[in-house]
Amino acid sequence: MLDRTAGMNIAKVLTEALPYIQRFQGQTVVIKYGGNAMVDEALKSGFARDVVLMKLVGINPVIVHGGGPQIGDLLKKIGKESEFVDGMRVTDSETMSIVEMVLGGQVNKEIVSLINQHGGKAVGLTGKDGNLIKARKMTFTRSAPEMNTPEIIDIGHVGEVAEIDPDVVDMLVNDDFIPVIAPIGVDEKGQAYNINADLVAGRMAETLCAEKLILLTNTQGLLDKEDRLLTGLDSGQVDELIKDGTIHGGMLPKIRCALDAVHAGVTTSHIIDGRVEHAVLLEIFTDEGVGTLIKS
Repeated sequence: MLDRTAGMNIAKVLTEALPYIQRFQGQTVVIKYGGNAMVDEALKSGFARDVVLMKLVGINPVIVHGGGPQIGDLLKKIGKESEFVDGMRVTDSETMSIVEMVLGGQVNKEIVSLINQHGGKAVGLTGKDGNLIKARKMTFTRSAPEMNTPEIIDIGHVGEVAEIDPDVVDMLVNDDFIPVIAPIGVDEKGQAYNINADLVAGRMAETLCAEKLILLTNTQGLLDKEDRLLTGLDSGQVDELIKDGTIHGGMLPKIRCALDAVHAGVTTSHIIDGRVEHAVLLEIFTDEGVGTLIKS
């Protein structure tokens, strides 16, 4: 028999979730899935169940996933060293073949399978499917005081999003499927490019006029200089935090991605701790949440 206190806690959680379910019914939520949440078995299973629950209560989740560690593991197995320039993987033709194999095959299909095992209807895509993600080669420059002109560095088949055609995603969402998207784009000549999953998720949220963009990370969210979690931030406050150095390093591109999304019409962006079980549900359906919320 259920303990009375435990029962009251469950009832409180359910009633707290009700207004959020009502508010977000029929809305699209784009989730960038990566970090620990993609490698820890319990977190993987919990994420799949969260996504299925969202769909069942009328929210439309669209998943964009990463896969950097898995790519690195396979490259290591074939004896190829991973090389990075300012955090971006140098991607020659051989590496690009591995990227497509891992992201479009291994990782994508595992996520699809997990969601389907928990009662969802997931479909895996890459940017090649239905001309979903049109890409262009990323140009990367580096400046130094001793240089007269910036150095142009070729990092290979690394791209950025030129355009997103949402037709195939809209079709799947309208037919009650859950799209799971690997961040591989293609240019007008048919050349494939590896694109940062945060960037793809941000542009996808903008294109789909999403209610929310959620970026799963391996941190609590955005912390101040005393390591306290910051949330409920607007763009002006974020700009100040960038200027005073509170936001720096690897968090900076995530914050810029989140800001770009809300400036383009996404209602809120969230940077949340993917190491917390059911982090997505806690962020969407509770008053407190588990990360940093950014609004326009």
